[in-house]
Amino acid sequence: MTKTPKEDVSPEDAVLTADALKAMGHPLRWRILCTLGDDEITVGELARQIGTTQSNMSQHLDQLRNKRILVSRKEANRIYYRVRNEALLELIGSMRSVLCQTNLED
Repeated sequence: MTKTPKEDVSPEDAVLTADALKAMGHPLRWRILCTLGDDEITVGELARQIGTTQSNMSQHLDQLRNKRILVSRKEANRIYYRVRNEALLELIGSMRSVLCQTNLED
């Protein structure tokens, strides 16, 4: 196995990263990220697909947006959300493939 060079991580970056991972670690927010994938979906549609209230969904979407994981845009009276960028989509995909139950079994 090849060692990767160690990079110095600033205390600020460490806090931002840990906060983002905590936000992603909530079960409902993780389901939101998996449901979104590379799509852009409204709050109401996400709530319907996941099976929660629009109010509850909005609170969790705000958390993900505040941690810079999601971005939103408003069109008329609808708000659309999507994962911020391709790098985050890749991270979410990697986390799913590594941490899903079947991959955790020996």
